Amino acid sequence: MAPARIAVIGGGAIGLKHIDVLSPGSKDYVLCAIADPAPMGAEAARQRGVPHFAAYEEMFDKAKPDGVVVAVPNQLHLEVGLACVARKVPMIMEKPVADTLAAAVKLVDAATRENVPLLIGHHRRYNPIMRKAAQMIRDGAVGRVVAVSAMWLGHKPEDYFTIGWRREKGAGPVLINAIHDIDCLRMMCGDIDAVQASSASAVRGFAVEDTAATVLRFMSGALGTLIISDTASTPWNWEWTSRENPNYPHQWENCFFVGGTTGSLSIPSLEHRWHEPGRESWHAPLTEKRIPVAQADPYYEQMRHFSALIAGREKPVMSGEEGVKTLASTIAINESAASGMPVKVDDLLKRAAAA
Repeated sequence: MAPARIAVIGGGAIGLKHIDVLSPGSKDYVLCAIADPAPMGAEAARQRGVPHFAAYEEMFDKAKPDGVVVAVPNQLHLEVGLACVARKVPMIMEKPVADTLAAAVKLVDAATRENVPLLIGHHRRYNPIMRKAAQMIRDGAVGRVVAVSAMWLGHKPEDYFTIGWRREKGAGPVLINAIHDIDCLRMMCGDIDAVQASSASAVRGFAVEDTAATVLRFMSGALGTLIISDTASTPWNWEWTSRENPNYPHQWENCFFVGGTTGSLSIPSLEHRWHEPGRESWHAPLTEKRIPVAQADPYYEQMRHFSALIAGREKPVMSGEEGVKTLASTIAINESAASGMPVKVDDLLKRAAAA
């Protein structure tokens, strides 16, 4: 079977990551075009010997891709996504699904109605560490999950904020960074029922938060905490601890901690600790083992999966519906922080569906 011909719409940082994955290609996929009005898009296409288009509409008409990666600014996700749906072209939509929950629901409903495959780009779903952690929890390695704690604490440099939109509401660490951690928590512990949060912008004083603290209630009854800051000089974030991205320093620390009735799991180290059956007591020592797992760049597995999705061989790992739930659970943090009241995720979903 010929490899899937995949185009990339958007040549920014995440678009270039997908372009690098797609070229020089594999038996499953190949880069066929790049659409981006900016010079960097044209240069990326020239370097890789593929056609460049300033307008994605022209790219659809002339390159006729089997699938596309949509890596444009969030506010354009709905527009470009609906264009894919209209042309029956499968897509990877980079996270979040859209810039608002109502727009996300509209896109997912359209793709479902027209039977167009839609994959949301939460790449950690393909990381071997996260897959192993989720499998262990499903298999009962910690018993019933009762508590989970997550951290995303890092310090973004001052020049990060020279781009104006990064200082405005919606561009803070909640929607930019914590959305990944929320998705990891959902992957391990199931759907989130309600959120109670508080946020602050005391350090930089921008319109957007620099720190937020959240209490989560899961549908299972488990409770969790998530603390986020992009002005904290710590190693306690996925980028530093997972060794996934070579562009960041690495330290042997953890950023997720899952506690259950019979054991616990620290992630990404995959340190498993448990009580022997019938000896669950704080007076009894825990048995300890670090679970080995091979390192891998999840973007390559995501692209392999996308090509199989295009061919109809696999079902989406991260469907549009799942992406909407992760987005709703993340937006609930900002809504609760603004109101000072708990926010139920289902209420947000119902409101978005009615919009």
